Amino acid sequence: MNGQQNHELNANEKHVVLIAAFTATGNLPQLKNALNAGLNGGLTINQIREELVQLYAYCGFPRSLNGITTFMSLLEKRKSMGIQDAEGQAPTAVTGDNESKYEAGRKTLETLTGKPQNGPLTGANAFAPGIDAFLKEHLFADIFGRGVLTYQERELATITVLASLPGLEAQLQAHLGMGMNVGLTEGQLEQVFALFLQRYTYHRLLYTITRNPQVPAGSCLWAFALSYFGSDQPMHFPHKIEKFSHHPGYPPNIHASSLLK
Repeated sequence: MNGQQNHELNANEKHVVLIAAFTATGNLPQLKNALNAGLNGGLTINQIREELVQLYAYCGFPRSLNGITTFMSLLEKRKSMGIQDAEGQAPTAVTGDNESKYEAGRKTLETLTGKPQNGPLTGANAFAPGIDAFLKEHLFADIFGRGVLTYQERELATITVLASLPGLEAQLQAHLGMGMNVGLTEGQLEQVFALFLQRYTYHRLLYTITRNPQVPAGSCLWAFALSYFGSDQPMHFPHKIEKFSHHPGYPPNIHASSLLK
């Protein structure tokens, strides 16, 4: 990405968003589709690999590793089909001692937040100085300093993960601000959430229904309604659910009427 001022995510940025969403939620079948689409759309191996590496800091090593192994399997399959995917720019090795990395991470954080980061530690960073060191020396120096992805692309991935997982509203708000500080526009961020509505929320609903029969259908409906239908009144749901049930990917064994009980 460059420092564009338009309000549209480009094709590669949309791929970054969907890869992050399905990695964070552990939906590996849809992640495989998103990875395949990303490669077909022009993302390089190293761009996707860097994104999957970064995601461990926001959704954990298990999700990141599952994403990486899914990507490895896909690359082997594509290679067997004679597809030669571009490796792309190699990451930059971040060198230096902890003190220099801390300073590099501090400066990166200043760029992201648009605020000085040289005052006394506060909040969680003051209570647990170790986390402050890990954030600055590792996340914002070791990872953000590797290149390959721009700060905008890294923030798109981060925002997507934080929006995909429950209970992270404070961190999401912070990173929405960081994203805009490094050039993302309100229109582009709105598109991120539109992609959720079109792809992520839909698949999350289906995944919940088909993989966890113990979850009451009403709970699925209301979780879906809150994230997809927004402020629509419940009386509007039957029509929308009925229309939704005609989507080609809708499970044939799930009747729309059962979601409204």
